[in-house]
Amino acid sequence: MATNITTSALQRETVTISRSVEQLVTGQATSDGAGVKLTRVLTHQLQRRLDPFLMLDAFGTDKPEDYIGGFPDHPHRGFETISYMLAGRMRHRDSAGHEGLLQKGGVQWMTAGRGVIHSELPEQEEGRMEGFQLWLNLSVKDKMCAPWYRDIQSAEIPEFITPEGVTVRVVSGASHGVAGAMHREITEPLYLDLHIPAGTNFAQALLPAFNAFVYVYRGEIRIDDRQVPQQRMAILKNNAGSDGIILNADDAPARVLLIAGRPLNEPIVQYGPFVMNTQEQILQTIDDYQKGRFANDLTIG
Repeated sequence: MATNITTSALQRETVTISRSVEQLVTGQATSDGAGVKLTRVLTHQLQRRLDPFLMLDAFGTDKPEDYIGGFPDHPHRGFETISYMLAGRMRHRDSAGHEGLLQKGGVQWMTAGRGVIHSELPEQEEGRMEGFQLWLNLSVKDKMCAPWYRDIQSAEIPEFITPEGVTVRVVSGASHGVAGAMHREITEPLYLDLHIPAGTNFAQALLPAFNAFVYVYRGEIRIDDRQVPQQRMAILKNNAGSDGIILNADDAPARVLLIAGRPLNEPIVQYGPFVMNTQEQILQTIDDYQKGRFANDLTIG
């Protein structure tokens, strides 16, 4: 059960000019880790456009062979990973000594910072595994910060229902006066999971400078005059004069991720699991990893 907020406590957000859809994106089927099948929705080619977000993966299957291998030990440096689980159980362990269980409705927020090696392995042999992993960039000044980790169980994520009946889970940022489970000062990420009943809409204020996108994982929504079908990402225009977004579920209920953040406007240089600002920093990162300098060379069991 999530942390519920009464309707009377909400601060209603009014959007006078909604953003429109710039582009619809179909994810790319791929696999990662030890053969986990997933869809890469936000790809490398969109990193600059959707700065500060680097990647979004969606995964969902009832077949154990599609997820049972999980994600064995692998390194990261220079960004944060945000994993949100809709169904299933994954165990996290890392070289900074953190451990946690990611399960239904919960979030795992990890700051790789100057370097961490971690694993994410399923704690189930059957049943459905479904969720998302988002990569959030770190600013130049924070790239080499100490690794950090937080398990956020479902009950810790604030949840409210609008007068229209829309259920809103606030993973990070703030919506209708409700602060999310997490906050980041520089990128100010907004991460909402929205359950929109048929015949209703949801309005969210957004600062004009923020880059934003929507991912529909159930049903279909309409933004202005554009339909966004299931398993599509809608990149939202940074329309001049717009003050937010209005999402409409016209004929059937929909479930949607709404994600927005303040761009860093800094160079992005990626080499696999490492994201830095220059090629020289990437070469140094590879050398540090090969020489066991990540998280004090601690090992994980």
